[in-house]
Amino acid sequence: MADLFQYKCKNCGGALEFNTAEQKLKCPFCDSVFNISDYATEDAKLDTQQADIPEGNAQDAAAPDEFSWDTNSQEWTENENGMSVFVCKSCGGEIVGDENTAATSCPYCGNPVVMSGRLSGVLKPDFIIPFKLDKNAAKAKLKEYTNSKKFAPNAFRSNNKLEEIKGIYVPFWLFDSDINAAVQYQGTRVRTWSDKKYDYTETSYFDVYRSGNMSFLNVPVDGSTKMPDDLMESIEPFNFNEAVDFQTAYFAGYLADKYDVDMEASIPRANARIKKSSEDVLRNTAQGYATLTTQNSSVRVLSGRSKYALYPVWLLNTKYNNETYTFAMNGQTGKFVGNVPVDKGKLAGLFAGASVGITAVVYVVGKLLGLL
Repeated sequence: MADLFQYKCKNCGGALEFNTAEQKLKCPFCDSVFNISDYATEDAKLDTQQADIPEGNAQDAAAPDEFSWDTNSQEWTENENGMSVFVCKSCGGEIVGDENTAATSCPYCGNPVVMSGRLSGVLKPDFIIPFKLDKNAAKAKLKEYTNSKKFAPNAFRSNNKLEEIKGIYVPFWLFDSDINAAVQYQGTRVRTWSDKKYDYTETSYFDVYRSGNMSFLNVPVDGSTKMPDDLMESIEPFNFNEAVDFQTAYFAGYLADKYDVDMEASIPRANARIKKSSEDVLRNTAQGYATLTTQNSSVRVLSGRSKYALYPVWLLNTKYNNETYTFAMNGQTGKFVGNVPVDKGKLAGLFAGASVGITAVVYVVGKLLGLL
């Protein structure tokens, strides 16, 4: 079962928060600052503590025609156990979370809490990238982002209401792979010339073959069904060079989930990303062709490895005309994505302006030709 624990200030007993500027734990009450390593005691228990794994059927293994990877047997099974209820050790209030919640805060006193059983044993992440940008940076980025959208309604840019903002550590599977890739293309080169009577076009066709060995490191695949894969990929890249060994103290003041898409289930998406990247690399070596059409492509894995990490993401929800708009920001780099409403009047004005410009050009040409 998950054991609930909190990070308390050693001076005043207040709930600590991870400070992005100092990359340390800081007490918001007495301003005391502590190193992450000062609170390593709880993490020492994670390797031996029994993981909080729900009963159920194991996830299907990867299909035989997919890449295979070396693993540390970090897998779990899932079912529909519903919600879990914990008691806050600070105020005694009830904290409700689903079976994947690994870190949250008490809805009554606001103190951050960690469910250690969701992060122990085989569920313990290997690495974590700490937040480098705080809530104020996310709010400022939202304003900058919406103001840059020229076709967004003016009212949305000035009056949209920020309904919710939360910093969450999202689970990712990271794949390393050494591969051999080979692609066969049909390429064309076009030559044109003219004489006094005719224009000529000559198209030559070529069989183009490219192959090579490549290595990929830390290819990320989102391990949470709550997070749309395309949204998470839109805020990439994350800089893994700034990743550190996992410690729960980085959770103080943030939310976190454990994965609910296991490593095996993440392999097909890793396959697709590696295959596309390797094909793009080979394609870029075939220069000088007017067109290049893929005829055959194969990617063979020479070796594969995986690891489990948590990456920082800010999620922001805004309300406009009774509709909710969701935005995401990379909590490490600040890359920001999201959809905004479009002012149809502004869009119509753009096309009207383009139409006027075209009409003016036609009028000038007509005058020059003496047709008007």
